Amino acid sequence: MSKHEIRAPMPGTFYRSPSPDAPAFKVDGDAVASGDTIGLIEVMKTFHEVSAGVDGKAIRFLLDNEEPIMAGQVIAEVEA
Repeated sequence: MSKHEIRAPMPGTFYRSPSPDAPAFKVDGDAVASGDTIGLIEVMKTFHEVSAGVDGKAIRFLLDNEEPIMAGQVIAEVEA
């Protein structure tokens, strides 16, 4: 079993759902496919999708919703 780290491509604020009243894109333990959106990073009022980038059977987030993030910081781990 291997783990893949999903890292932030840019600094900003990380959001786990598309809007405050919407459910999260993914929650801990969910399976993911390479193209699945797992969250958004907001930079200067512009939102950028973050995709899993890998297929996996379980995701574990290391950040909470609306948490500031730096470029290269690990957002989540995916168990492949």
